Amino acid sequence: MTAFADALDDLFADSNMAVTVTYQGSSIRALVRRPDRDIEFSDITVHTGTAVFDIRRKEVASPAAGDVIVHDGDSFVVQGEPRLDAERQLWTITVRPA
Repeated sequence: MTAFADALDDLFADSNMAVTVTYQGSSIRALVRRPDRDIEFSDITVHTGTAVFDIRRKEVASPAAGDVIVHDGDSFVVQGEPRLDAERQLWTITVRPA
């Protein structure tokens, strides 16, 4: 195991950083970010909230668009293509409300 993998395990074990979510019916740990984004349509800008989940590849081998994540009773659908980090250990998943 690499130092990076050890650090990720520590990060995901920390209850101040990671939370337990349900991914396709399985309980896993995730880092959750809820950044606000501005989306532009022609000459209109809409300010909206989004959700991004970071999950370990060893817990979900191949996430796909359409999969469902449940966090705090709210369901989210994976949209777009999940991206792996440079070390190929962490998925970054963008979602939309279900």
